[in-house]
Amino acid sequence: AISSSSFSLLLLLLLLLLLELLTTMAHMCRHFTGSVASCTGWVGLIVATATNDWGLWAECVIAPALYHCVSLNQILSLPAYTQTSRALMITACLLGLPAMVLVMMSLPCVRLPNDSSAIKRRRALVGGVLILIMAVCGIISTIWFPIGTNQEKGLMAFGFSLYAGWVGSGLCLIGGSFILCCRGNDAAMPSRGDSFYYSRRSGRATPLDPPANHGKSVHV
Repeated sequence: AISSSSFSLLLLLLLLLLLELLTTMAHMCRHFTGSVASCTGWVGLIVATATNDWGLWAECVIAPALYHCVSLNQILSLPAYTQTSRALMITACLLGLPAMVLVMMSLPCVRLPNDSSAIKRRRALVGGVLILIMAVCGIISTIWFPIGTNQEKGLMAFGFSLYAGWVGSGLCLIGGSFILCCRGNDAAMPSRGDSFYYSRRSGRATPLDPPANHGKSVHV
């Protein structure tokens, strides 16, 4: 018969295992949410940079029967806020590729040869920092450019591109923060050094031999 103390200990162990499982699932959910938000924000920044509804690359005249744009090719004659906004948006778009690769490789469900929890945390750290840099670049561009345009030309109406930049920057800021917050809570990946085997003769768990001793036979 199982004593009350053994039953209590078993129940406590089950509760601890359930708590660990819920914690791991919550961490994976936050990490995945941050990755999706960051990827969506990166797409928003690319859309804002590639389109021209906010006048970053050309001056457009829009009328009921007329849509005419003149490219702003005179780079040296452009105001500082336009040149800076272009550089920051291009930088944000280029940083997105390595940031997304690092973040995806740091997901708990992705396993690479010789992976460890420390390596995944470093990937998440670098990827999260790059995403936050993307967010800062997008925020500066999408705020400074409209202010500069309003002060120079008195324009207040901006198109879809600017709104896409705002949304993309916000999503990158949220996603990067999520990734950095989850980075320190990665569940440790099991390694052979932490493995055990059970000996029927001794009735206790014994650490596995190091890889160099695999050629030796062990009698249990």
